[in-house]
Amino acid sequence: MSEEPVARERSGHTAAADGQFLYVWGGYVSVADHEVFLPNDELWLYDLENGLWRDVCGTVPPAMSGTCGCIVNEELYIFGGCCDDGQTNEHYSVNLQDERFSWRRVTPRSGSLPSPRDKLSCWVHEGRIIYFGGYGHKLLSEITDPKSFIVDEASWAEDIFWGWNNEVHEFDTERSRWTEPQTFVTPAPRAAHASASIGSKGYVCGGRIRETRTSDMFCLDLNSWTWSEIVSSTAAPLGRSWHTLTAVSDTSLFLFGGLSVDCRPMSDGWIFNLESKGWTEMEHQNKDKPRLWHSACQGRDSDVIVFGGSHDYILLVDKGHCNDALVFQTQPYPLMRLCQDFIASHASMFQSQILCLPPKLRNAVQKRTIFFRPSRKSQNCGHQKLNSSRWISANSKK
Repeated sequence: MSEEPVARERSGHTAAADGQFLYVWGGYVSVADHEVFLPNDELWLYDLENGLWRDVCGTVPPAMSGTCGCIVNEELYIFGGCCDDGQTNEHYSVNLQDERFSWRRVTPRSGSLPSPRDKLSCWVHEGRIIYFGGYGHKLLSEITDPKSFIVDEASWAEDIFWGWNNEVHEFDTERSRWTEPQTFVTPAPRAAHASASIGSKGYVCGGRIRETRTSDMFCLDLNSWTWSEIVSSTAAPLGRSWHTLTAVSDTSLFLFGGLSVDCRPMSDGWIFNLESKGWTEMEHQNKDKPRLWHSACQGRDSDVIVFGGSHDYILLVDKGHCNDALVFQTQPYPLMRLCQDFIASHASMFQSQILCLPPKLRNAVQKRTIFFRPSRKSQNCGHQKLNSSRWISANSKK
């Protein structure tokens, strides 16, 4: 029997979910002690019901890591990232309903592109994509406000300067227009932070600010463009970067993993209650699976699907890339979900009864049966020997 396809291990990739599939593109791994980008002609789809992977191809953007991705009106957009030539400000999209999965370069009709950057984040609001922060480069003449762009003293060449920013850029997908709204009370410039949105509010947590890492929390009103700092009423998680933040209800956010101030990969999970403004550490079954520079998307019933990332400090080791999909239950499951999962996980016991179910329910249970099937090809964290001739060497990642 042929093995089922599985997306390989990676870090710095882009992932987004639409309730049915988790879409994964790009990222990088290590091959023979060289950093290489994953094939840019692969878009991986992970079925949230049966846990199976499949890959599709199309006209492609360049191979990159550190891009920022989201889904708007059934179209996956990616912006920025780091390619073989350094950070970029290219914009691409792919229609997820078109089975050819053909990418296109997004050409704006008006407005100015943000400067090249990677390790940024974004929110989606009313058909608009709002990008925040990141690490990238500018010409000296483009650095007009030292409060919005902090120069990395260790990285500069002639009149080109690298650094962290706290800029907010908005892209209107319908009008194909870039704007840079004026914001107020901005957080410090940062990269490798985590973000999530609930309604008309965008949230930012932690990230790398110069040589330190933090766990501060800010909220941006996506209508008034006003920032506000959220001061925790309880002890906050340790400062970190390369972590994730996911909305799991109308009033709560889930934080997972990241790299600590002392460069230690972490596996802790936290719930932030927006009403009480308090953090609560969450018990979970993945304490032995630290992750950094992974992705996290909301699945069914407020599940959080964490995919990929690294279990080692990649700037020192860079061989600990993962391709397992971790599922975090953040809310009680509804009765229907509990019943389906119990039957699916004991399919041999209920085989005759499953065949008697109504067609729609039978199909749902059978898909979940695949998810719980013990013979499914195991996914891994580690390093595999690959044919690197297909790939492009990556440059350093801040």
